[in-house]
Amino acid sequence: MKSCMDILRGLREDRDLKQSDIADLIGTTQQQYSKYETGESELPLRALAVLADHYGVSADYLMGRTDCREGVAGLNKKVSDEYTGGALVSDVLSLSAVGRDAVIDYISLQKLRLCYLKKKEMERKDGPRP
Repeated sequence: MKSCMDILRGLREDRDLKQSDIADLIGTTQQQYSKYETGESELPLRALAVLADHYGVSADYLMGRTDCREGVAGLNKKVSDEYTGGALVSDVLSLSAVGRDAVIDYISLQKLRLCYLKKKEMERKDGPRP
């Protein structure tokens, strides 16, 4: 997994923001924010919460503790009438290894199906591809 410093810098650069932009957001100086990105200083909890909300990711993701980028809003988002994203993840994790593998296989099949349908739609619009 990436380090907190790499994640902070990557999220900022992905949005073409300057260190001073993020420093203003969290109420500090560009010089101090630079120290957060280089690891010279630890990011305060208040700033961590502001950045997690700003980027729409979890605090654990910002700290490099997980690869899951979903923030609280994403985990609380309804994925069906019965499930939020967080509840779905919890249920999948409660399955046996065989059950988790079956869920992963099903997701892979659905992704393949989606690619196939997109390809067919493009062919219908543009004609068959060589």
